[in-house]
Formats: sequence, structure tokens, C-alpha cells
Amino acid sequence: MLDLTIDRLSQESGINALLILQIESGNGYEATPGDHAMLRQTLERLGILFLDSGQAGPGGAGLRLVAADHQEGMRPEELNSANND
Repeated sequence: MLDLTIDRLSQESGINALLILQIESGNGYEATPGDHAMLRQTLERLGILFLDSGQAGPGGAGLRLVAADHQEGMRPEELNSANND
């Protein structure tokens, strides 16, 4: 949904892709608290909402996609010479 790859997350966060893969697999021993904070900030900026335990009803901590707040524009069948800007 976000078209988010390790390479894109690396580029957006400035964190090495190999370190991201290690963190994801639970082996990110060289990752600093700053690395984790930067990844979280980047993911939040890209549309991920982090939920604390019980924040969204019963259950543990988790993730949710932030509702997209954008206009989809006009459908192709609605386009004509009068609205061609």
C-alpha cells in the first residue's frame, strides 16, 4: 500500500539498508536508540501510525495506516477541453 521497500526506507531515513534488515529480523545489535527513533519518525512521516497496547480497542501494540487525506482528482471520463488546465 505504501510501496515501501527496504531501499526506499533506507533512502528516506538515511539508515543503511543492511542495518534495517538486521533490525527487522531482530538482529540489529549495532542499531542505536537514535536509529530506532529515526526509523519510527520516517515511518510515521510515510503514513504509519504506531499504536500502544489497548489504544485502538482490545489487543496489544500494533500499526495502522494513516487515513489518506488527498483528493483523487478527476476521472478520465470527466476530462474535457473546458477543464484542461
